[in-house]
Amino acid sequence: MSFAELLDHVGGMGRFQIIYAILLAIPVFMLASHNLLQNFTAATSEHHCHVHININNTPYTNLTGKLAAKDLLRVSVPMDSNQQPEKCHRFVTTQWQLLDSNATVTNLTELETEPCADGWVYDKSMFTSTIITEWDLVGDSCQLKQMAQSIYMAGTLAGGIIFGGLSDRFGRRSPLIWCYLQMAVTGTSTAFSLSFTAYCIFRFLTGMAISGIVMNSVSLSVEWTPTRTRAIVVTMFGYCITIGKCILAGVAYTIPNWRWLQLVVSLPYFICFIYSWWFAESARWLVIAGRPDEAVKQLRRVARINRKKEEGDRLNIEVLRSNMQKETASAKSSHTFFDLVRTPVVRRISFCLCFVWFSTSFAYYGLAMDLQNFGVNIFLIQLVFGAVDFPAKFISVLTIGFIGRRVTQTLTLILAGLSILANIFVPQGGYMVSWIFRVRSRSVQAFVLPKVQSLADMVSCRGERRARRADP
Repeated sequence: MSFAELLDHVGGMGRFQIIYAILLAIPVFMLASHNLLQNFTAATSEHHCHVHININNTPYTNLTGKLAAKDLLRVSVPMDSNQQPEKCHRFVTTQWQLLDSNATVTNLTELETEPCADGWVYDKSMFTSTIITEWDLVGDSCQLKQMAQSIYMAGTLAGGIIFGGLSDRFGRRSPLIWCYLQMAVTGTSTAFSLSFTAYCIFRFLTGMAISGIVMNSVSLSVEWTPTRTRAIVVTMFGYCITIGKCILAGVAYTIPNWRWLQLVVSLPYFICFIYSWWFAESARWLVIAGRPDEAVKQLRRVARINRKKEEGDRLNIEVLRSNMQKETASAKSSHTFFDLVRTPVVRRISFCLCFVWFSTSFAYYGLAMDLQNFGVNIFLIQLVFGAVDFPAKFISVLTIGFIGRRVTQTLTLILAGLSILANIFVPQGGYMVSWIFRVRSRSVQAFVLPKVQSLADMVSCRGERRARRADP
């Protein structure tokens, strides 16, 4: 009897597994808010230089109090090619002659301008406050917006490395509880950041926590779920992220202040931290770690919750060891990164999967984290980006089962690439056509991601078998 059969013995997909999966899915449900949050907390509003008009010694002294704001802006800030105020320059001297329609005006490009020396004025009709407006991340500082997002992504990379190792050494439960607390504390601290530097530090730590939550949540849910229902549980996790993307659009629309928005999506993790103490450590990991007595206790607890107390009472260390000899034997062999490149077959598989993951993630985050460049309402495009996942993931599950992984993987990668390349040929101003191609490429990427994972599981096992046959 294997560990999967032991799970069936104590209730299979019983009450414990259902409650456990739901509690693990709730934090994942909110992860999309943090992954794509900077689309709204760092949204760039229309802006122009802050101007001070000197009305002394001018022939228009009596008019300044009657002029409309757009006329005062006209004489203070040059217009760009779209007849919109320049974002980063203003006239050195007020050009009052621009108000006179009968006056002969020299070439506007010859009028002397200077960079914004007194700050900027922002359009707050959509977002009352963002990190852009608070710390003036425009002009020469505009690259800091992308840097903040890169720092967050670096945190997710560091979190994957750190918490991945910790979960193998200390189990899944303890790192997960810590990540909930780290997520709650650093996310809340981000909302109270007094400087851009502090904001970036807290976002880095938040990214680390996200990686730990994703890895350990999936590991715990899979290791406590019977084999026949694992696909359903993993699909549920995927749909939780999709729903979270859709809800983020409504939450961001309702809360236009970045500090309050950051706070609203971070505080719920304190609740997750509290109830996570109820979580049971993976019995499979406990056996592999040489702690079978604790594994028996956890299995008996699961059996009791699943109303299989008698079956649970019959479990003991001897029964557990006799039925998990394969898992115990595998724990005695250590593996390192070099095992991924040790043999030609596994090396080829590893390089191919890494390249597919890189290209897919590069295109996905390049689209999903810069929604303002779509040229349409940012809340609408966020909602659409989430909604396309529903049919895409559903069809993805069907194609994996009926068509096969490799063929559908290849076709969807090609279709995604063509959809993105098609944007090059869309004329400037063709926002609707570009929007259609980008959403289409995003929906195709939703096909790709599940297949990459399932393909990795399939070919890695096959590669190991081939590698063993190839070794003398």
